[in-house]
Amino acid sequence: MVSVTTYSAVIPASSNPTPAQHNSVLFKNVRVFDGKSKQLSQPVNVLVEANIIRKIGTQIHVPLHGVYIIDGQNKTLMPGLIDAHWHAMLAALPANKMMMAEVADINFLAAQEANNTLMRGFTSVRDLGGPVFALKRAIDNKIVNGPRIWPSGAIISQSGGHADFRMPYDVPAAQGSGLSRGEAVGGGIIADGEVEVLKRSREQLMLGATQLKLAAGGGVSSNYDPIDVAQYTEAEFKAAVSAAKNWGTYVSVHAYTPQSIQTALKAGVQVIEHGQLMDETTAKMMAEKGAWLSSQAFIDNEFANPQTGANREKQKMVQAGTDKSFALAQKYKLKVAWGTDILFNPAATKNQGALLATMTRWYQPAAVLRMATHDNAELLQLSGERNPYPGKIGVIEEGAFADILLVDGNPIENIQLIANPQQNFVVIMKDGVIYKNLLQAP
Repeated sequence: MVSVTTYSAVIPASSNPTPAQHNSVLFKNVRVFDGKSKQLSQPVNVLVEANIIRKIGTQIHVPLHGVYIIDGQNKTLMPGLIDAHWHAMLAALPANKMMMAEVADINFLAAQEANNTLMRGFTSVRDLGGPVFALKRAIDNKIVNGPRIWPSGAIISQSGGHADFRMPYDVPAAQGSGLSRGEAVGGGIIADGEVEVLKRSREQLMLGATQLKLAAGGGVSSNYDPIDVAQYTEAEFKAAVSAAKNWGTYVSVHAYTPQSIQTALKAGVQVIEHGQLMDETTAKMMAEKGAWLSSQAFIDNEFANPQTGANREKQKMVQAGTDKSFALAQKYKLKVAWGTDILFNPAATKNQGALLATMTRWYQPAAVLRMATHDNAELLQLSGERNPYPGKIGVIEEGAFADILLVDGNPIENIQLIANPQQNFVVIMKDGVIYKNLLQAP
């Protein structure tokens, strides 16, 4: 007989649950999606000790006492999801609040959204812009619940670039004038010229950035830059790349167009965010350099955040290019990561899993799930010495971190299960801690 620790069964996904930590947890009778395979395993057992997946097998012998048992009832055990382009501080924050709210208010709202992110099954995120360092520390110290965070800090932008959040009346900038609101809160920082880019890059690394994010071209939601505008010179990119390399990490850039992507690649940038307007020459160049494409399902569907005026025209250009960019990625076998890039849109964050399911427009369900687990985890490893969580994630393997979802159903056969995490994710575990359990103890 194996003793079973009593555990409170039902925790609504929208609540702030009290985490339950056990020295050992045994998932019995589960079918495993390991993060890489195209199909589920036969029923097995998975033993978690502390925060590590210790054993996987049909026969696992455990002590008579001190092991918490979850009967998986033939449900699917899979790695926690990873969003490779998230904005933990800014996703659920309307733009006007960033410009007007107290910093404390911004942090409280972000903490609430961090819990919601975890309850959607996203146990890790790569944060691509925003003042997220304090939130990351609070999560790591178990002050608030949330995913593991790989932070970039402020987006580094040229004047008039994608992360220039100034108002028109702030221009021209007076010599020695103070920071704009967007810079002061750490949303974006303006740097012009190699010296300034090097300085701002080093500052974000000092604050705890695990990778740097620069704006290499025009954006949809930014008001000053047409989508075709290339931003930063090769020399300026090289300054950021050198700073990142000295810290053992890498540079990622916001870029849509061939010119912006190619200039960044020539300077040694390793990850291209978006890329919807790339051409064949650019895709071939990315393949030759081994660069990553970190992209999103930007199409004109119910999950799109409609822009207005000139920004709407830019949005339509990007949406029209998404099919071609994924076709080129497959043709040239690019390393592809997936993220949502939800920004300033509190109504959209609940769709995080549904946006992942949308990727089946271009990839088979098993490939989509692999992208959001194993492949995104591989991208996170580019942080090298700056990796805040050294260890294996994104897989169900012996020795990996215990970031685990138990899904009521088979997400390879029905990927829409991940679009309704409140109902279908019956257990959520991060770092060996149970944050949600809808199953009664056996």
